[in-house]
Amino acid sequence: MKRSIIITGGAGFIGSHVVRLFVNKYPEYRILCLDSLTYAGNLANLKDIEDKPNFRFVKMDICDFDSVLALMQEEKVDGVIHLAAESHVDRSIKDPFTFAKTNVLGTLSMLQAARLWWESLPEKYEGKRFYHISTDEVYGALEMTHPEGVKPPFSTRASSDHHLAYGEVFFTEDMKYQPHSPYSAAKASSDHFVRAFHDTYGLPTIVTNCSNNYGPYQFPEKLIPLFINNIRHRKPLPVYGKGENVRDWLYVEDHARAIDVIFHKGKVAETYNIGGFNEWKNIDVIKVLINTVDRLLGRPEGADIDLITFVTDRAGHDLRYAIDSRKLQKELGWEPSLQFEEGIEKTVRWYLDNQEWMDNVTSGDYQKYYDEMYKGR
Repeated sequence: MKRSIIITGGAGFIGSHVVRLFVNKYPEYRILCLDSLTYAGNLANLKDIEDKPNFRFVKMDICDFDSVLALMQEEKVDGVIHLAAESHVDRSIKDPFTFAKTNVLGTLSMLQAARLWWESLPEKYEGKRFYHISTDEVYGALEMTHPEGVKPPFSTRASSDHHLAYGEVFFTEDMKYQPHSPYSAAKASSDHFVRAFHDTYGLPTIVTNCSNNYGPYQFPEKLIPLFINNIRHRKPLPVYGKGENVRDWLYVEDHARAIDVIFHKGKVAETYNIGGFNEWKNIDVIKVLINTVDRLLGRPEGADIDLITFVTDRAGHDLRYAIDSRKLQKELGWEPSLQFEEGIEKTVRWYLDNQEWMDNVTSGDYQKYYDEMYKGR
């Protein structure tokens, strides 16, 4: 094989899309999907590529340093794409220790294993790359200076008529970190470790910070798949506060394409922000979901608007996120390919067409199956 690449968290939402892209696009690469199969990891997400000759799944905890190092040595790994992380803010508020362990110590384990393996080679770091995927939440929150939204000063080919900005300031690569939740604090810490390993040891690292992703195979604790399922079954739609919080949304396959470009062409020690220039208030996203699900199920559009239930806002709930990804566009030529409405249509259709996947995930049956499969391993 031309290259041997570990993709951590590869059975999860974003990770499975990255694994699929690399396995199909680069048959000359050996793709090692490393995942511990916690609740958010599901091998059903990779069913279509499980028999590909250049794909190998490894059930492994990234915090298990000795096993990670042994795998790198066994497979002669020369690239790491590190996606594995606990990512749900609500869970981090209830259990910050798990987030610190996985996101910080797990990242440190991957960094140290890569460093020791690559430093043992005659060529050392030549041709190697450690790519760490982070989040826009490390930057904190932005002010909403235009509550009704205005046309932004820049846009992309994927911009839609809805495309609005709710303030003049956007997250840029040189912005100060100000995490406000245990999740974002753990990710910020992991980012610092990645950059420190470059500055201290010369490890060839890259960091990217991405906006909210949506699309197929997302675990239904997140807003879009959860609400699609609830609308389908006419269950309540719990909305924090008044639904005024703003997020920048990116279709997951566009993120996977960005990761591909950055892994191959990005500059070592650089940071790239990945976003869709696609700000939406949560309440507006929910209304689009209701209209789309109702229409595709043959109901009158908006028939389920009464499912919306406003609940007490989440602690430390950041008001607005908005990514400026012009650096990535200008230097590497990436831009999002889908308008939000087009991406939502594809996403809703996928979840409605894959109710068996949704039922299996929400019931937890898939975890029982994996527990039995890997018992004693």
